[in-house]
Amino acid sequence: MRQGKQSGAAAPVRGIAALCCWALLLVVLLPVLILQSLDARLGAALAMQCVVVLHTGAALARVLTDVRARVIAFGFWLFSYVWLGLAPLAMLATDAYPRGFVVDANTAFVTTAVVETGLLAYSAGSALASWRSARTSTFLEPLLARRLSPSRVLLLCGLALLLAVVLIPGQGGLSAFFLSRQAANEAAAHAEPAGSADRAMAAWALSVPAFWALVALVHVPRFAEGDRTLRGLRWLLLPLLIAVNVVVNNPISQPRFWAGTVLLALVFSASWLRGPRAFRFGAAAVAAVVLVVFPYSDYFRYDKREPVQVVSLAEQFTSNGDYDAFQQIETGVDYVRTHGFTPTAALGPPLFFVPRAAWSGKPDDAGILLARHAGYTFTNLSAPLWVETYMWAGFPSVIAVFGLVGAVGRRIDTLRHRLRRRRGTLAALLVPAFGFYQLVLLRGSLMAIVGPLALLVCIPLLITRKAGRRALPPSAPESACAPASPAHRVTSPQPTGGART
Repeated sequence: MRQGKQSGAAAPVRGIAALCCWALLLVVLLPVLILQSLDARLGAALAMQCVVVLHTGAALARVLTDVRARVIAFGFWLFSYVWLGLAPLAMLATDAYPRGFVVDANTAFVTTAVVETGLLAYSAGSALASWRSARTSTFLEPLLARRLSPSRVLLLCGLALLLAVVLIPGQGGLSAFFLSRQAANEAAAHAEPAGSADRAMAAWALSVPAFWALVALVHVPRFAEGDRTLRGLRWLLLPLLIAVNVVVNNPISQPRFWAGTVLLALVFSASWLRGPRAFRFGAAAVAAVVLVVFPYSDYFRYDKREPVQVVSLAEQFTSNGDYDAFQQIETGVDYVRTHGFTPTAALGPPLFFVPRAAWSGKPDDAGILLARHAGYTFTNLSAPLWVETYMWAGFPSVIAVFGLVGAVGRRIDTLRHRLRRRRGTLAALLVPAFGFYQLVLLRGSLMAIVGPLALLVCIPLLITRKAGRRALPPSAPESACAPASPAHRVTSPQPTGGART
């Protein structure tokens, strides 16, 4: 009876008042706050950028008031709004940029068109996937429904601890993980190229397995009876893995985007944050932290730490190299104008594992190409997904890639919502991790992050198994499912959640 009432209840409706408040804040108040502190210079590029701010702000407001928890969409629109919406608005209004390479007005306008084209393609792909959301997915749904295997999780925990024992001494010992990133970069610059690459691979081999071992151990299902051994191992391993993660995933020596991914994935994989209401509060808090706190989170990046000086958002956007995404896209548009498109560069990311010794024509990292084109001596720079796809084949490749990203992202969000009451699934664990790591993916470059991304995705696949196996009891059905017949309710016992966390 209770199930029938739930299934017949009206579908939840987005709060119009909340949507209007968020839209007012994101589309009107914050952009006006930035522009009024500047001596704005009007032009076609600035006008187009206002369209980008309107698009990204409205889309982020919709995500923050959605009746479903859309983690993938939140990560995409948060990056787009801050790094490609507000930051370029300040840059174009003042013609001031965080880096030295400055382009002409026509290139700036083309850059804003490239950004908006990608956003429109993403929105179109997302809308198409939403329209087809009622259809069953033969690939993604079984994949995201995979559940943690306790035995495989314990093996991963053992492997993560073994890697820590073996690799930490080779990285310079425990003290090396609490040095600033400036010191780490200087050490890498003085090392041989092969040695530097080996150190980077060893660092990721430490960070990613330790992260997934901790997440999986927290969420691994236990049987209602006979799991005393598993419970004991869990309490034994948990403090060890917390300690390892404090060492290898701390924000002092690790990039802030990765350290943030680790923290937010742990928080948003919690069962109490999978519901729409709790997610909306959590996402609003993350958005506030990104806007207010992130500019000052590089405190540990340098050996010599100056007192924190609070400046306006507009000044941060035009002087802080962390917001160089738009300027890097401008550099890429100028690069294409000089050198033309490079379709073969699209082969680099999927074939990242092929060594250059075996592939003499392997494409260079896009960030390095753009740094060379701009004449920078420092080549470890970003290359946002917009400019990488534009460098492949222009606007058609931007439309194709972002349309696909939007469709897949919306489908994943829909399936995660559908599976939100099942514990220990890939949907509950991998989607939040990918949703926040998406900021790294969008910032680029692809060649630099595709290896860690493959590790981030493959490890949870290896420690899960198909949901249909008998090792774990079935999850309770969602309230949206059709109610069972009266005869069935009498003769068949209801699931009691034999697997609990």
